[in-house]
Amino acid sequence: MKVKSYLSLLLLACALCVGTVSAWASQPQNAKTFTVVLDAGHGGKDPGALGKKGKEKNINLAVTLAVGKLIEQNLKDVKVVYTRKTDVFVELNERAAIANRAKADLFVSIHTNALPKRAQGRGSETYTLGMHRAADNLDVAKRENSAIMLEKDYESRYEGFDPKSAESYIIFEFMQDKNMEQSVKVATMVQKQFRSAGRPDKGVHQAGFLVLRATSMPSCLIELGYITTASEEAYLTSQRGVDELSKSIYEAIKNYKAAQQ
Repeated sequence: MKVKSYLSLLLLACALCVGTVSAWASQPQNAKTFTVVLDAGHGGKDPGALGKKGKEKNINLAVTLAVGKLIEQNLKDVKVVYTRKTDVFVELNERAAIANRAKADLFVSIHTNALPKRAQGRGSETYTLGMHRAADNLDVAKRENSAIMLEKDYESRYEGFDPKSAESYIIFEFMQDKNMEQSVKVATMVQKQFRSAGRPDKGVHQAGFLVLRATSMPSCLIELGYITTASEEAYLTSQRGVDELSKSIYEAIKNYKAAQQ
């Protein structure tokens, strides 16, 4: 009877172990919170572009906060970090630094377009960092990475990595290419959502925006519309405009995140 009892207990323990392992295996391993940094362009002493009544900094902030709220309400596994949540001035390099410190998976900078007097424009467009800025990214990396030279035994710890040698940055060049590809992907998703919302599609472009240059993750800069065009300004400053634009950006972020899994 004793032997049978031991065998029964052993079989029960094995069953429990198998169940535990199966349950563990069914759970996503190495799950990482997806972090998105939302950057409301301009702010404080920097109003950005001016319309007849509205200011770019206020439009940017209203849409940014609305995007963040949608994410926080609907995507519980996404962490939102803001470069600003109030009317304050934040330097461009600090905006990128906030994203880098947060180890963000995506950086989205939200802006409002403008044209010279009497010129009219309608629609939304999204920018990524242009290839011609990649060399600047390398310079920033060299300067920041030079700090490892103050660490003891950095050569062995970093397997021969030399922060001053261009050859050491080959892997970073591959990462840069990957970031550019992913940046274009999310920018394209943003424009698709804008089209679905009825916004004129101004397309995806590349340019040397400083706020994107120092970010170490996929990033894009959105121009919501033209504050210097009366009908656009009315839309951008309306609750309907804020709701539609923020929902479009939210949907793009949601779809981009889903595509990464």
